[in-house]
Amino acid sequence: MNIPFLDNWRKRHGPASATALMGAQEEDPQGVAQLLSECELLRARAATAGIGLDDSAASLEELDQLLPRWRDDPEELTWLGNDAGLYLGTVIIRTVPGAVWQVWPSGRPVVRLGSGREVDVVQAGHQWAVDGAPELSQLYAEAAET
Repeated sequence: MNIPFLDNWRKRHGPASATALMGAQEEDPQGVAQLLSECELLRARAATAGIGLDDSAASLEELDQLLPRWRDDPEELTWLGNDAGLYLGTVIIRTVPGAVWQVWPSGRPVVRLGSGREVDVVQAGHQWAVDGAPELSQLYAEAAET
């Protein structure tokens, strides 16, 4: 599976593994958060549509209005879904008190809320990219309530 943030990680740290990402999360949580927030493809598509991604809840609402032109390209669909999930996670981390990135043993990044609940934002981003539902803004609202 192509995961855009891992490409950048590999450039700096060599081949990535679940253990490497978990270790990096423990050693440098801010660095991992920065890496996860890159979302290059999503940011490029949003900019093309005139949407500025400022890591706010309002930007998630704007993304929900994008025409899903990526659905015709299976490779872009996968990458964009991944980026959408990572962007959702970034917005949650930056705006919901107590929310932090957590890396599962498989290497998958999820968001752990202050309540202890974990949100698989990558899975949610893929579902949004494929179906458009649930909306990113709806997922954010649910995370912000807990």
